[in-house]
Amino acid sequence: MFDFIIDFLEKPVPVEYYIMVTTIMFFAGVYGFLSRKNMIMVLISIELMLNAADINFVVFNKLLYPGQLEGFFFTLFGIGIAAAETAVAIAIIINIYRNVKSIYIDENITEMKH
Repeated sequence: MFDFIIDFLEKPVPVEYYIMVTTIMFFAGVYGFLSRKNMIMVLISIELMLNAADINFVVFNKLLYPGQLEGFFFTLFGIGIAAAETAVAIAIIINIYRNVKSIYIDENITEMKH
């Protein structure tokens, strides 16, 4: 009865599907970056864009150089950079909140000019 599911799961996933998923992830991150007013949500959108790029590194490594691991190491390096960037950004957001008492971008821009 469920043989079609087993057949579907045993086949490798085509590269086009990975690219569709990462494109949707990346543009969801761009939309969130441009439309959100909360600094934490902007940071999450940037992380979504970085994760889409990391998935592309792995997929294209598997497609172009199947026996080598350069894409995987690029991805691990990218994850490390993203973690460091997130830690620094959250520290900056906490300092802004302590001084201005808000994490909304539209309220803070006028106060940070002075």
